Amino acid sequence: MKVVAIIQARMGSTRLPGKVMRLIDGLPVIEIMLRRLDLSNEIDQILVATSIEHQNITLKNHVTDLGFECEMGSEENVLSRVYHAAKKYQSDIVIRITGDCPFVDAELVDSIVREFKASKVDYCSNVAPATYPDGLDVEVFSFAALEQTFFADTTDFDKEHVTPYIRSSGMFKIKNISFTKDLSDLRWTLDEIDDFVVINKVFEYFKPKIDFSWLDILSLHGTHPDFFLANQKAKRNEGLKMGSGQKLYTRAKKLFPAVICFYPNGQRCSSPITGLLILVKQKVAQFGI
Repeated sequence: MKVVAIIQARMGSTRLPGKVMRLIDGLPVIEIMLRRLDLSNEIDQILVATSIEHQNITLKNHVTDLGFECEMGSEENVLSRVYHAAKKYQSDIVIRITGDCPFVDAELVDSIVREFKASKVDYCSNVAPATYPDGLDVEVFSFAALEQTFFADTTDFDKEHVTPYIRSSGMFKIKNISFTKDLSDLRWTLDEIDDFVVINKVFEYFKPKIDFSWLDILSLHGTHPDFFLANQKAKRNEGLKMGSGQKLYTRAKKLFPAVICFYPNGQRCSSPITGLLILVKQKVAQFGI
């Protein structure tokens, strides 16, 4: 059976645009992920599934220059994007990895693939419920389950996040892999600039190695907890529960934290976007521009 790992990645992230091409010690995040995942003993092929938006051409070119395949599909319907990529490369077993996981661990991936095969289930992951640090998410499922989901009457939420239908429909045999203790509050994912600060510190510590294990990072967390402080206020899977408008609002609050102004009636405006617009309007009126 052919095992295909699909990294779901794009340049148009709402909260941290271009994150998959951000440089860590001179290497783009997507290249680090590909190199780390390429250490797997269970994966037959690795590819990137991105969207057809023009801004992803740079990402596609870099991935193909490294010798990996990169397929372009729907921006919003990620289920369709992943399905068509998996079908094109004749996948029997699909591993879904999201592009916000620079610490993706090949040995952990392999263990979940082996458990999937041994258990003869349709879906196996370490996310339902999560006990591993955020940023080590691995989902393994059969192409048959993916295809059935693709043709099912799914919601927009299912289409955006690919696998909720598999987990919740009751149509599939599923299994979860749990760690010996709950580490799900640890945040090792890349969604915001504070996450990048943390991740960069970790790679800086281990350089020039990029193949350190997730257990090495856990050990580092014990000896250098200060490395991991910058992003600890963020909540796990916060973006999963937010619409695009909410994500933009959250980003604006970080970009314009000091914008405080008042409506003409004296009421304080707390929205960073509305506040900025009011502030600009007041300055235009003041200077007669």
